[in-house]
Amino acid sequence: MIRLDQVGGLWTVTLDRPDKANALTEAMLDELSRIMEAAQEARAVILTGTGRVFSAGADLEAARAGLAVSPLWERLSTAIAALPGLSIAALNGTVAGGAMGMVLACDLRVAVPGTRVFYPVMKLGFLPQPSDPARLVALIGPSRARMILMAGQKIDTQEALDWGLLDRLSEPADLHQTCRTLATDTMAADVTHATMIKRMIG
Repeated sequence: MIRLDQVGGLWTVTLDRPDKANALTEAMLDELSRIMEAAQEARAVILTGTGRVFSAGADLEAARAGLAVSPLWERLSTAIAALPGLSIAALNGTVAGGAMGMVLACDLRVAVPGTRVFYPVMKLGFLPQPSDPARLVALIGPSRARMILMAGQKIDTQEALDWGLLDRLSEPADLHQTCRTLATDTMAADVTHATMIKRMIG
């Protein structure tokens, strides 16, 4: 349910459970975490999904069994944020719930038209992953972060783009090529140079 393709220094990680809206099980989260921890050697990482939804977050049955509050979510987003190269979330559709953590941890977010973003922690009675609110605020500011986390608003594609939650739009057929193009300079650069620039940005 997780596919990994490595072409040189470019790693493409794909959530491949389209019949379940790429909802994540404990095993999938663990595998994603291990892949991202191993990707320290990658020049660039593209994280995407199959089907019309990037990810609906936690698998419903797994969430009821405690996955919604598992430390695996934070382990995954921490590993993504620590990648020395460029990380790009290639959003093939809507991202919801806990899946927001891995998307926020990426350096860039490219989405197809029709993508929506929502994180219904208030409604469901959960706290967001520990690092998510700060990352969200860094992208869109505190008031808009409250709109998502406290008011439970579903943000559509244009609003997410206007807010800076998304960085670029791409037609579905061009999504992967758009992301590969964005990674071109980093892929061609000296690893140390790319890592230092990323650290300087913060």
